[in-house]
Amino acid sequence: MKVPEKRRKVDVVVLSDVHLGTYGCHAKELLQYLKSINPKTLVLNGDIIDIWQFSKRYWPKSHMKVVKYLLSLISKNVKVYYVTGNHDEMLRRFVGFKLGSLKLVNKVLLELEDGKKAWIFHGDVFDVTMQHSKWLAKLGAIGYDMLILINRFANFISEKVFRKGKLSLSKKIKNSVKSAIKFIDNFEQTAADIGINNGYDYVVCGHIHHPEIKTINSAEGSILYLNSGDWIENLTALEYNDGAWRIYQHKEDEQMMTEEPEEDLSTHQLFDNLLQEFNLMKI
Repeated sequence: MKVPEKRRKVDVVVLSDVHLGTYGCHAKELLQYLKSINPKTLVLNGDIIDIWQFSKRYWPKSHMKVVKYLLSLISKNVKVYYVTGNHDEMLRRFVGFKLGSLKLVNKVLLELEDGKKAWIFHGDVFDVTMQHSKWLAKLGAIGYDMLILINRFANFISEKVFRKGKLSLSKKIKNSVKSAIKFIDNFEQTAADIGINNGYDYVVCGHIHHPEIKTINSAEGSILYLNSGDWIENLTALEYNDGAWRIYQHKEDEQMMTEEPEEDLSTHQLFDNLLQEFNLMKI
């Protein structure tokens, strides 16, 4: 079985909307990606663990492996920022907490090697539904998770029975509903306007599961808007290297090899190993 011979060096990696603990999370693919890179700084930009929908009945080994691998990066002194999102908002009461090279924050202002500033935050602060009807947002999250399950079944039928490619029902719905398109446009413009007013060069968000890199203009100036997408549908991340940003797309990565074979541990064994690694970390 082939494995990556050398991990790719990246200055900054931004991940968001992983939603560990839900059926839609592509944890195996995420672990493949994480094992293929060697980042100097890793920004986990919200909704990494889906506390809204967390259930003891569903926590696969692949999800625990992602947590364990992230912890191993911290133990190796990779600078990691965990930016809180709406699905892991419970962590906001612990903002400022540090553990080794990990820091829990609501936002990050990175000064990059090219001298430019990147303002990084999840983006749910712009969501009116989150501010005024949190119960409706949580109901929508459950519905989205159900749609992902239906989508997986539809893809199984499409590939195995009809020999056709994969479908994305949620993408089709979002792209066909004018209000959803308008929401994305308003979200991007609002984030850009605030970034421009503060004199930042880049504004980096998550939340809306829509990977993007584009220049947005206003009467006050312009800014490069970026969104890291998600690991539910798009399987994307943002990478900054040698003064430039790009969107990493797992499905287009032909060089991605299968991960190294490893001992198939139970969830309890993985958790025990995680605790052992935790105890060995330098605080």
